[in-house]
Amino acid sequence: MIHLKNKEQISLMREAGRITGEALLVARELVKEGVSTKQIDTAIRSYIERCGAKPTFLGYGGFPASACISVNDEVIHGIPSADRILQEGDLVKIDTGATFKGFVGDSANTFPVGKVNETAEKLMLAAKEGFYRGVSQVKEGNRIGDVGAAIEGKVSEYGFTVLRRYVGHGVGRDMHEDPDVPNYGTPGRGARLVNGMTIAIEPMVSAGAPDVYEMPNGWTVRTKDGSLASHYEHTIALTEEGVILLTKVEDDL
Repeated sequence: MIHLKNKEQISLMREAGRITGEALLVARELVKEGVSTKQIDTAIRSYIERCGAKPTFLGYGGFPASACISVNDEVIHGIPSADRILQEGDLVKIDTGATFKGFVGDSANTFPVGKVNETAEKLMLAAKEGFYRGVSQVKEGNRIGDVGAAIEGKVSEYGFTVLRRYVGHGVGRDMHEDPDVPNYGTPGRGARLVNGMTIAIEPMVSAGAPDVYEMPNGWTVRTKDGSLASHYEHTIALTEEGVILLTKVEDDL
C-alpha cells in the first residue's frame, strides 16, 4: 500500500532529510586514506544523534551500524569495521538515514579516496546523472516504469549496467514502503505517480555485469565479476509545486 503524505508530514521528512544529508557531508570529510570505515560510521551516528534524531539503519533488520559503507566492488550494505582502512584510489559508497519525529530520510553517495581511475570517475557520474534523469520523469500521471527506464537509459550511455536485484522504494514512517522503484523499467508501466508520494530513487551501477552476491556476513553485496560499483540516492517528494529533493543539502551531494 502506498502511503501519501500531507504538507505537514513532508515538512517533517524534509527535516529528517536535512539531517541525513548533513550526516553525509560529515562522512565526506572523513573519506581519506588511513581512515577506517568504523570511524566514519561513528561520526555519522554522533551527528545524527546530536541533531535529536535516530540513526535509522542502526538495528534495522539487525544491521549493526548507522551507515552502510561499501568499498570498490562492494555495492551496498557494507558493514563498517575498524579493520577496513581506506586506501588511495578506493571508491567508497556511504548510505545512511535519520529518523526525526517518526519520519525517515534516506540518502547515499559515492566518494573517491584521493585520485581514482577513469572508470571510477565515470561510474560516479553515471549513478548521479542516472538519478537526475529518473527524477525528470517524476511527474503526476507518469509511472514508475518511466523513472526506471530513464535511469537505465542514462547509465547505458556510459556503457555501464544497473543492478536489478536491488531497487529504490517508498519512504515515510518506515524506511522501506511501497512502491518499489527499480532502476530499469518499461515506460508507461508500473504504479502511477501522484502528488504526496515520497520515494527513494537510488541508481546502483556496475562497471561490468549487473550480477551480484551476498557475502557470508548476510549483508554486504558485491559484484560477481569484481567490477567497481557506484551508488547515488536521495529521498524525494512529489508535490503540487513539483519535486522536492528532501535529502539534498548541497549542490555536489
